Amino acid sequence: MLKCGFSLYGNVFEVKDHQKEFIDFAIETGAIRFGEFVLKSGRVSPYFFNAGLFDTGSRLSRLGQFYAHAIVDAKLEFDMLFGPAYKGIPLVSTTAIALADHENRDVPFAFNRKEAKDHAEGGVVVGHPLQGRVLIVDDVISAGISVNEAVDIINSAGAEPAGVAIALDRQERGGNSLSAVQEVMHRHQIPVTSIIGLDTLIPYLAGNEALRKHVDAIAAYGNAWGARPEAQ
Repeated sequence: MLKCGFSLYGNVFEVKDHQKEFIDFAIETGAIRFGEFVLKSGRVSPYFFNAGLFDTGSRLSRLGQFYAHAIVDAKLEFDMLFGPAYKGIPLVSTTAIALADHENRDVPFAFNRKEAKDHAEGGVVVGHPLQGRVLIVDDVISAGISVNEAVDIINSAGAEPAGVAIALDRQERGGNSLSAVQEVMHRHQIPVTSIIGLDTLIPYLAGNEALRKHVDAIAAYGNAWGARPEAQ
């Protein structure tokens, strides 16, 4: 575990080994980049995350292992997985494989179509029937739209949303004091776990001589736009 004395919102954070490995992996693949990026919100962010760049078989396989580790580490209770279309489809698939291959947990999974199919088996859900406690797997939660839709699909099937697993939690507030992740947690009363968050990215960078130069800009952005822990 990487220990760092860096403080965000007055708290000191530590980076677990699997989180450090994931950040290394994301930087190597270009999924995490540093600079100036204009977000959909109009804010200029000093970093950007694009899960679409885990775009080869080996990258996707390794990504699934990080999801599986984070899910097990968070001790989430669930019976099956669900991936919201479209980004969630490869993510839920590789996570299910990783849970079976590396965590001795063979669970069913499903995903949805954007448009309902009106022939053959029909419906919007592909894969295992939604039942029991369903864990949603997605890349990030920006506005919470895909998660909200997933929750509606799960509820409509008579199943129970068990939580959400994402790759990165930007811990950035939206239109109020809550972050998009916090809004999902409050609205649906379910846990959300992430492989990494802003509170792990910053101490990682602070402990990396080559990347330390990005810390001040990202910390300033986090302190300006971050959701406060007391808002959770």
